[in-house]
Amino acid sequence: MCGIVGYIGTKEAYPIIIKGLKRLEYRGYDSAGLALFNGEKFISSKTKGKVSDLESRAEAEGTLKGSMGIGHTRWATHGVPNDVNSHPHFSNSGELVIIHNGIIENYEPLKQELIKRGYTFKSDTDTEVLVNLIEDVQRTNGLKLGKAVQVALNQVIGAYAICVMDIKKPNEIVAARLGSPLAIGVGENEYFVASDASPFIEYTNNAIYLEDEEMAIIRLHKPIKIRKIKDDELVSPYVQELQLNLEQIEKGGYEHFMLKEIHEQPAVIKDTFRGRLLSEQGLIKMAGIEDNIHKFTNAKRIIIVACGTSWHAGLVAEYMIEEFARIPVEVEYASEFRYRNPIINGDDVVIAISQSGETADTLAAIKLAKEKGAFVFGVCNVVGSSISRETHAGAYTHAGPEIGVASTKAFTTQITVLALIALRLAEAKGTMSKSEYLRNLLELELIPEKVEEALKEDSNIVKIAEVYKDATNCLYLGRGFNYPVALEGALKLKEISYIHAEGYPAAEMKHGPIALIDEHMPVIVIAPNQNHYDKVVSNIQEIKARSGKIIAVVSKGDVQVRALADHVIEMPESTEALTSIIATIPLQLLSYHIAVMRECNVDQPRNLAKSVTVE
Repeated sequence: MCGIVGYIGTKEAYPIIIKGLKRLEYRGYDSAGLALFNGEKFISSKTKGKVSDLESRAEAEGTLKGSMGIGHTRWATHGVPNDVNSHPHFSNSGELVIIHNGIIENYEPLKQELIKRGYTFKSDTDTEVLVNLIEDVQRTNGLKLGKAVQVALNQVIGAYAICVMDIKKPNEIVAARLGSPLAIGVGENEYFVASDASPFIEYTNNAIYLEDEEMAIIRLHKPIKIRKIKDDELVSPYVQELQLNLEQIEKGGYEHFMLKEIHEQPAVIKDTFRGRLLSEQGLIKMAGIEDNIHKFTNAKRIIIVACGTSWHAGLVAEYMIEEFARIPVEVEYASEFRYRNPIINGDDVVIAISQSGETADTLAAIKLAKEKGAFVFGVCNVVGSSISRETHAGAYTHAGPEIGVASTKAFTTQITVLALIALRLAEAKGTMSKSEYLRNLLELELIPEKVEEALKEDSNIVKIAEVYKDATNCLYLGRGFNYPVALEGALKLKEISYIHAEGYPAAEMKHGPIALIDEHMPVIVIAPNQNHYDKVVSNIQEIKARSGKIIAVVSKGDVQVRALADHVIEMPESTEALTSIIATIPLQLLSYHIAVMRECNVDQPRNLAKSVTVE
């Protein structure tokens, strides 16, 4: 979860590290800290709070000078968010300093052994245990920093991305990873280390991505040396050119990243199907599917594993794949799948969905599925991420960097990719008529402009948000393809406004949730003029009979629901399956405006982080 930045070169490290931490703050913002080597000694500042708090403290304390340094923004695991538990952490001698993303699961027995050897601890973190373990290994065996890190890491159980500096090695940073991403930027007479490439994109387009169980020794004026942690094997560094640009990670005039990313959806949905959707030719071309089409068409079952918003996209895909391609689909929370001894067969296909491509539970589910002999297909947004490397094949969404912690454009581009897959499988299996297939291709091609039209409801949604900004509970209802959209709408409201919200299939309302409905309960009903329309109208009447407040998301020109609802949000019509993309847009905007009116931190909701790389 946490964000890591390191720099070694000829420039002043402090401004690079601070700017980098601000770009990584989506990964965690409980506390922040940095350590610099000023030519004689380490100087450090750290504090509970955000990177802006660290910036104020560092400038007050004079922690500004040095051309080598490391910085960290934390999402708390071991130990409450406070100054002491903030990173970096020093060894007992003060000669080693470390930053760490991940969890050392066996830290407690290691800590007790180190205490027996005379080590003391100031914090409650597993990270302070690790830095002292490295120091103990170094002293006991007379090892240099790199070797000591390697030996120590072979004693730990868990996940990590780390950067370590040694006062005796004033031109060296040692970095290592297992289960948490780490990128090394390669510049002229300088190197950068970070959890992703955003902290160094304006300095270099060249990056090395460490693989799991790899360690890099980064020295000024020398080539990077990478070794396998387990067996010490040398690895040839693979330098790749970044496809990221600075404009993508800036707000571009929007008040928040989330709002920018909501409005980027017409463009990124188009980017996601560009080159894949050839409607005039009646073709869908996706290399990961074409190269493995027999795996999908012969599958007895497809299992989708994901977490959070990606799980909701998986639910939409379940409806699509079963409806179009007639293949049974099960959607699993990755966090449960890995622990419940699931039945997985060699003729199963597992689709793993993750925005970051680094979600720890989803990665573990992938490894389990591969061990059982299933074919594993990944859907993620980040090129070169762990999931893209661990799966047998896959497809990238092309959402671009998503900085807002509450996912928006990642969700709609995931559904876009999954719709392409469902339609291609339907064609391959002959389970959809040619005319219906072509109609869906044309409708999918029109989705970006229909999303653009849905965004024009923004001013109407602002007025609705003003009415319900002080609500304490909210219910979201949808049927069929729009049931997962109701779940996603409720999640967005919970995440960024801290209003309790639940999503339900509309028919389930009278099996319990209807007991909650009164004049204070806003109910958001997704009611397009499609297959379940009459049933949804009945559900709305049941709510009205109990004085519930109805916000209805309806097809443009709707009359019947408009007559019943307290508020109406219109959206363009599409096929039932693809309406799930369009209906998502007003729910994102409603959550956003309510959160802003409640003065919540929209881009950095409390207790959350963007990339969940720990259990």
